[in-house]
Amino acid sequence: EIWANCKLKIFGEKIFYKPTTESTNENAKQLAWEGAPFGTIVIAERQQKGKGRMGRTWVSPYGGIWFSLILRPHLVPMEAPKLTIMAAVAVAEAINEATGICANVKWPNDILVDGKKVCGILTEMSAEMDLINYVVIGIGINANNVDFPGILKNSSTSLKRIKGKKISRIKVLSNLLRKLEYYYVRAEVEGFCEIFKKWRALCIHLGKKVMITEKHKIVEGMAIDIHESGALLVKTKSGKVIRVLSGDVSLRLG
Repeated sequence: EIWANCKLKIFGEKIFYKPTTESTNENAKQLAWEGAPFGTIVIAERQQKGKGRMGRTWVSPYGGIWFSLILRPHLVPMEAPKLTIMAAVAVAEAINEATGICANVKWPNDILVDGKKVCGILTEMSAEMDLINYVVIGIGINANNVDFPGILKNSSTSLKRIKGKKISRIKVLSNLLRKLEYYYVRAEVEGFCEIFKKWRALCIHLGKKVMITEKHKIVEGMAIDIHESGALLVKTKSGKVIRVLSGDVSLRLG
């Protein structure tokens, strides 16, 4: 179904399908280490140990779209966050085109609809000082799954919940893979300017007061732009502009 619907040119030469797996990212990293070709895809109906950022668990039941993509980009390691930006734009646009749902992005890796999370992106890589061996982009979309445990009930939603009916996972995935391929090829040839421009238009917190919770500190200020490296640029109360490389972003009122 994926090969028939996507008509990919450089991605998807090899697709590994798993009814159940612990983590498609772990599967993909192992395959990449063993020499799997660029563009290899691992997709599962269900993940038992899905992963989010900062070691968090990603709930991945039947009905969602859970997959990982192996890339071998011509970038230096510090540029890897650009690929997360690329994936976020591709996901938001694919959801809109496949379902009519207006999705937005939240730095660095969340896709939201009406403030609730419908997708997360986890980018992992193997690299040397100035060389990326491989990058694995893991994407999890709440498609037709509707049950969310605990605190996720208030912070997450699914495409089925929003539309009030079952959606075609193949249609969403096909749109997404085509867009990922398109933006990746454009970035390899022309750089990330087009992608960054589209990301700015989709981002929910640019020009707004934000609080970024990092591992050992909290940063507050105005989110003003995205740096060419993929870092978020925040202007603090003192007027200093800092680059934020990681952390959880929340909007501040007042």
